[in-house]
Amino acid sequence: MIDIVAVLRAEDAVLDFLSVLTAPESLHRHDEGHEVHVLLGDTGEHLVLPAGLPPAERLAAVARHIRPVDESAASPGPEALAGLIEAAARGAEARLWTHSPADTRRSRGRLGRDAAAVAPGGPPALHAVGHSPYLQFISDLDRPLDRAGVEAKLAFVNRHCGHLLRTDSAEYVVQTGRVHATERFFEAGPAEERERLFALLASLDEDAASVPDPWEFATSAYEAERLDRTVAWIAEHCPPGSGPLIEVGACEGALTTRLAEKGFTVHATEPNPAFRRRLTDAVGDTARVHPASLEELAARPELPGAAYLLIEMLYYGQDLALLDRLPAGLVFIALEPETLATRLTPWLASAPHWEQAGDETPLVAPALETVCGGRAYLSKRGSVGVLLRRTGA
Repeated sequence: MIDIVAVLRAEDAVLDFLSVLTAPESLHRHDEGHEVHVLLGDTGEHLVLPAGLPPAERLAAVARHIRPVDESAASPGPEALAGLIEAAARGAEARLWTHSPADTRRSRGRLGRDAAAVAPGGPPALHAVGHSPYLQFISDLDRPLDRAGVEAKLAFVNRHCGHLLRTDSAEYVVQTGRVHATERFFEAGPAEERERLFALLASLDEDAASVPDPWEFATSAYEAERLDRTVAWIAEHCPPGSGPLIEVGACEGALTTRLAEKGFTVHATEPNPAFRRRLTDAVGDTARVHPASLEELAARPELPGAAYLLIEMLYYGQDLALLDRLPAGLVFIALEPETLATRLTPWLASAPHWEQAGDETPLVAPALETVCGGRAYLSKRGSVGVLLRRTGA
């Protein structure tokens, strides 16, 4: 059995896959021992750690390829990785180990997704859970390191990765939570599961739209409650017939369709082309679809309405002063409680053109929920609604 470790950079092979590099031969099924191939995605290098090579020498061989921080390092893509993996396997029985598609370090997540795309023609793949502070994974294989293993990993970091302990780069900094005492792995599963894990962590990145319904609005009990309660909250203050609603960042229309079913006239805006295509398909002729972003709507206030809806979308540093230029007297905003308290509330306290109309409205309580077919679970943080009314200032 040949183990192939496909990583972005050399240090990843030790931080996430030390148990693979140094596993005793008794863990493997064949008498010829434990041969490991390390594929470095950033440089295309192929390291061979032959059977019988002592663990210390294996780590020394990897250490020779440690490089400075390089923010441009990226996956070479599925085709290039397929060639590297095929060359490493040489037709022999092999197993592939690589990053998680949901690794918060997007450069690693992309490589893990691309490497696993070699299947089904290539070797079976296992993903390291890696750096995943937002998700808890249900793993298929856990390998706790003994004290000697942990000491070897720490010594490797201290001796060869001092620049990574000091860097300000979120992609490369090595902190306690990224040096695992138990290395956890899960099987690649179907391609859709990998793609969903990758899209789930994409946020505003274009990759978020790489799968339909990346945040699982259609199947999540939490999201269904949030959306239904949001519609009811809007109807309490601005019932159907009051005038058009302008929904900013409508994504694929989970809220739009609910509003249209209740009789609202909705103009839904979505700048992402992939989301906008799905949104258009979802709403049909029940709502109007526009490509504008919040910034574009404020710059060209050509879409007046009874109210603007900014539902779960003010998380990305938008300038709240943009609200002043929206052509409406009411703005419905929904945010998780912490962001509401730290971002919206302080701004509103000194905003000359807006006041809060009534009390904050809890829309859904925090909950824990599984995602990606039960592969992982995460904390949904709750949502609170605030209605803003334009003042005469």
